[in-house]
Amino acid sequence: MQGIVRSGLGKILGVALAAVLGVGVTGCSTNPATGRSQLNLLSRAHEISIGSEAQPQLVAEYGGEVRDPQLRAYVTRVGMSMVEYTEGDFRDLPWEFTLLDSDVINAFALPGGKVFVSRGLVQKMTNEAQLAAVLGHEIGHVTARHANDRISRQLILTGVVVGATVAAGQSDSDLVRVGVPVLVGTTGTGFSLSFDRNQELESDRLGMRYMTRAGYDPRGMLQLMEILRDASGERSQPEWLSTHPLPETRIRAIEQRLASGSYSRMIDAPTHSLYEERFRREFLSRLNQLADAGAFNRDVAVGEIVPIQWGGWTGECCSGCAGASCGTSHGH
Repeated sequence: MQGIVRSGLGKILGVALAAVLGVGVTGCSTNPATGRSQLNLLSRAHEISIGSEAQPQLVAEYGGEVRDPQLRAYVTRVGMSMVEYTEGDFRDLPWEFTLLDSDVINAFALPGGKVFVSRGLVQKMTNEAQLAAVLGHEIGHVTARHANDRISRQLILTGVVVGATVAAGQSDSDLVRVGVPVLVGTTGTGFSLSFDRNQELESDRLGMRYMTRAGYDPRGMLQLMEILRDASGERSQPEWLSTHPLPETRIRAIEQRLASGSYSRMIDAPTHSLYEERFRREFLSRLNQLADAGAFNRDVAVGEIVPIQWGGWTGECCSGCAGASCGTSHGH
């Protein structure tokens, strides 16, 4: 992979500046999920390809997928129940929801609709709404195209941008090979793409939107955050907290939403539920039964997660800006 990147990079860098100034860049568009104007250096096809190529390595690093078809189908059903309520054409992505066979407490998403949650995290849950909350949060990262923002930033920093690859005669597959190492370390360091506080808060908001549209009690999101906060006091901090910072401000923001507006009317409403009994009957009892039988991995060795920090540039577009004026650095 590194040899391919180096062989194309020399030609790419020769025209990178022109591309950054606007030659061949996809430009800004309004994201239907967030309403934000967003700089798009990656096409939808690029995002799908990058996610698909990075997926096998990540699954392997986390012990593979849980083999039990009943548990896998349950997670997929919960995830797809929310995909139906995503905006624009996001529901048409090749969505996949993977239950990782790992004791590590983690959840993450790849661009193009690949969502992962670990067995170690779901074992701490007591109802289906909590599972919907974590999957909805990760769906929010996909629909907000946060990975596109982060990868685009790195492509600009390295001079590898879409317009440059086209001008240099590079193929789409070459761009995918450049983008994947941004997500997955080339030396076995695992999933390394981190999101900033604003992106995490945005995914919390989107996650609550999707889970309640699907009929889940919004308190599940608060309960999820409390699970992660409590787990952070354990000897080994959950990896989800390494890539998803959990300041108290996030919990307070969720509490504020629950206390006001339409969310308060959904609590204990006949239209919304935590689905505790169904979760215990159809998922948790099966999970515990298989765990007692020794069917799962134990102490899976996963490489240290090292979040990548890119500074203040967020890949967002200024209000009213377009074309070459997009991509200006903003402090946040």
